[in-house]
Amino acid sequence: MARISKSELIRLQKKFQTDARIGEEFGITRQAVHQLRKKYGISSRIAGNPARNKEMAGLRAAGRSVDAISKKFKLSIPQTYRILKENSPKKSAKKPAVKKSAKKRK
Repeated sequence: MARISKSELIRLQKKFQTDARIGEEFGITRQAVHQLRKKYGISSRIAGNPARNKEMAGLRAAGRSVDAISKKFKLSIPQTYRILKENSPKKSAKKPAVKKSAKKRK
């Protein structure tokens, strides 16, 4: 694993924003950067951004495509879907289908 100190990782997060970008700079995978963040107790910069997430949900409700939203916020499409799913209004649970009883034959 790369030798990146906690303070350096925090600085890199501010500069590059994502684990993938930090990994590119050091020639390591984003998963390795993620493991370092967990080791040092550093949270992701993009995970907890409620203002951005609310804006994304609003854009989707207004009819914007997921592709357009992901480009606007510089996120991957799968990550955009995940954020939208987590921030969408909760739908009420569907009622289970009621089975119709079979007619009795005489």
